[in-house]
Amino acid sequence: MAKEGAVVFERPHALLPVVTNYCPGCSHGIVNRLVAEAIDELGVEGDAVGIAPVGCSVMAYDFFGCDMIEAAHGRAPAVATAVKRALPNGVVFAYQGDGDLASIGMAETIHAATRGEHITVIFINNAIYGMTGGQMAPTSLPNQVTQTSPYGRDVSTAGYPIRVCELLSSLDGVAYLERVTVDCPKNVRKAKKAIKKAFQYQVDGIGYSLVEVVATCPTNWGLTPQDAFAWMRENMLPYYPLGVYKDVVADGYANAAEAAAARAAACPMANPAPASEGGAR
Repeated sequence: MAKEGAVVFERPHALLPVVTNYCPGCSHGIVNRLVAEAIDELGVEGDAVGIAPVGCSVMAYDFFGCDMIEAAHGRAPAVATAVKRALPNGVVFAYQGDGDLASIGMAETIHAATRGEHITVIFINNAIYGMTGGQMAPTSLPNQVTQTSPYGRDVSTAGYPIRVCELLSSLDGVAYLERVTVDCPKNVRKAKKAIKKAFQYQVDGIGYSLVEVVATCPTNWGLTPQDAFAWMRENMLPYYPLGVYKDVVADGYANAAEAAAARAAACPMANPAPASEGGAR
């Protein structure tokens, strides 16, 4: 029996008491818990709708207590858009890996972000295709060995990795972008804060939010969980620096639309004058 007022460590209500399919040491389990904690703390489980991707988290519909929908490969932002427009008071999130979001789903990602859809995206970047056997992903590092780049990623033919937060930061519909990791308690707490903030921005109607989690894949990297975190710190974090890449509220705006209008202030067509001032009728 815990003492009155004591903090009790327990499973979040929004996370179901089931065995997951994740490999030992996989970062997905940590992030699943953080998403569930955010849902619990905001009290939105009854309004939440999650979109599961194709990838290692394809069975996320079995793990969360809120309503879940399975999307075709890469189409989670499109499905999330439809759900949010049908249920404008819902709290809609897409949970996607790098192959799902940054490869086959890149068009959906870009257009949902530039439209400013009021959805939350949790993006797991472990620099490899996990579920399908360890192929090179859009986020695989230069010279990284994978099943489809056995001599390392050759940037002269495969190009350079995609930095998703940096890419989306230029889009006017985006309200909040942050890149985090979950390799130690301090960073887990930071990641939880970012995920909860992304959900809160949706609840407050501020705009599109994405949290990128730099993660590990011990199985396909061929490393122990401990060595995988060490490899991530040494190789991934220099290429994918942690931090906030966009926050319109911190910049002094009420929402993404207001920030976009400010950036387009000099464009007459984007900001027509009222009819009484000679503008279009």
